[in-house]
Amino acid sequence: MASVKMQTARSTLTDPVAAAEDLLRQLHGPPPKLVTLFASRQRDQRALNRAVRERLPKDTRLVGATTAGELDNNGIHTNSVVLGALSGDFEVGLGLGSGLTGDAIAAGAQAIKRACEELGVRQQDLDARRYVGLVIDDGFRYKKEELLLGILEKNQTLVLVGGGASDSEPDPSRQSALIHVDGEVAGDGVLVALFKTNAPWAALRSHWYVPTGQRLTITKVDETHTRALEIDGFPAAKRYAEILGVTPDELEFGKPKGFAVRPTALKVGREYFIRAAWRPLEDGSILFANLLEEGSELDLMKAGDLAGMTRDFFAEELPRRVQNPQAALLFHCSGRMWYANATGVVPQLSEALKLAPSAAGMNVQFEIYSGFHINTTLTVLAFGSN
Repeated sequence: MASVKMQTARSTLTDPVAAAEDLLRQLHGPPPKLVTLFASRQRDQRALNRAVRERLPKDTRLVGATTAGELDNNGIHTNSVVLGALSGDFEVGLGLGSGLTGDAIAAGAQAIKRACEELGVRQQDLDARRYVGLVIDDGFRYKKEELLLGILEKNQTLVLVGGGASDSEPDPSRQSALIHVDGEVAGDGVLVALFKTNAPWAALRSHWYVPTGQRLTITKVDETHTRALEIDGFPAAKRYAEILGVTPDELEFGKPKGFAVRPTALKVGREYFIRAAWRPLEDGSILFANLLEEGSELDLMKAGDLAGMTRDFFAEELPRRVQNPQAALLFHCSGRMWYANATGVVPQLSEALKLAPSAAGMNVQFEIYSGFHINTTLTVLAFGSN
């Protein structure tokens, strides 16, 4: 029999040493092999890392990130620290790639190379049934698609799941993010935690949208491939607003009739990966969070029941996909959090987390799932027991 289990702890204490003592005091049972540390950006990350690292067994690995909110089975929190302590039948290799801004492909390749070296396996020999990669990047560098090219360059079958380290600071000019890898705390980088296990596991995702049957075509993009200049052969913002029956000024993701309610998605097989437009610009173009390709078709979605669909995900889909689920690492889009606040369903969304197996996670700056950069989604790495 093989299994992976997780205990969790949360602290609201602000002093790094007191918080570390509080977190470790809540743990019982076998020494963890891997600890995840999801901490509010307001905390002194290096002091917190040092305090936690000093109190863990020497052979326990430590990863983590700054957040825009922290998650566990008791709900969605702010200005706290959530710790997940994983134990059981697995090995883990860690790799940190640096310099996302300068060369994100190289940073991704560096991270997976180091993780594989720790496990003594070549990248091209990774068996997708026994290995899975957890990826956390500096979300404010907006380099997910490039870093994924680097991670998957030598093995496209490897399953990846995760999200971007984040910050609750609303001013874009002041936002920053940090990643923890053992005793190192760094920005402008990407972490790969590569798991090897015979225990049941799955990478999953949940969003609250349903397809409408409508499609639009990106017919012209700018040189950065992040701005749609034309949709269906017309100026992008004007065309999208026309489809939704609103004005271009109402499109921005944070507005009640715009992109958050009717986003776009990339259909892959039977699945819809949300790749929502972000912001209409003054020149009539639309800024997307992900890269765009001319001629690509996107499905238009519509909002469903956020809390209800999340509840069904934990109660039905996750147990169906993972035998005897014991642990879940959660990467919850900050866009979902915005929508939950705007529609008053945060209590119901928090309540849904009680249905998850032992859970630890964070509100992130965009998500990674199966090698795709997506948004407005909850991505999950879940482990179980056979």
